[in-house]
Amino acid sequence: MARAPIPPRAWQRMLSGRRLDLLDPSPLDVEIADIAHGLARVARWNGQTKGPHSFSVAQHSLLVEAIADHLNPGWGPSWRLMALLHDAPEYVIGDMISPFKAVMGDAYKAVELRLLGAIHLRFGLPAATPAPLKRRTKEADMIAAYLEATQLAGFAREEALRFFGRPQPLPAAVTALVEPLPTELAQERFLERFETLAADRP
Repeated sequence: MARAPIPPRAWQRMLSGRRLDLLDPSPLDVEIADIAHGLARVARWNGQTKGPHSFSVAQHSLLVEAIADHLNPGWGPSWRLMALLHDAPEYVIGDMISPFKAVMGDAYKAVELRLLGAIHLRFGLPAATPAPLKRRTKEADMIAAYLEATQLAGFAREEALRFFGRPQPLPAAVTALVEPLPTELAQERFLERFETLAADRP
């Protein structure tokens, strides 16, 4: 009698030893060390950026949180933490460029949202990002994309304006975050920022 086929593996083993199920992710299997490690090793723009180091999703997350903080000075640490973690599922599923997400459709989005919900719950945040916060974080995300596109990814200014919109002026301390960092340093800074925001929460 033939053996029944083994179902495809739907979990990812993390360096922490956790096994994160992509179809039914548990907050108990989410560790910030795994997130920081993974995001620091995922390249934005599929690695098509200038410089000796790739611009990681960890750095992008730091940039978006800094922009969101500048644009929304009344935000508390929980909202800023959600901005920092807005792309956290990519530590498992990678950074799919927007054109590929459009091709993949709703299946990719469903997996991404399940993972984000588990990540939020693990750190005491609402599973679903509140709509106003989501809009403001997306605004910061688009400004970050414009800066990355023009400074790192070879986009002409006119082309970037067409795809990402016109950015608001930002302080030098924020725009300096576009400089690509070595992997270990990007991981360290992401983890430090997470710990600062987490410690500031009531």
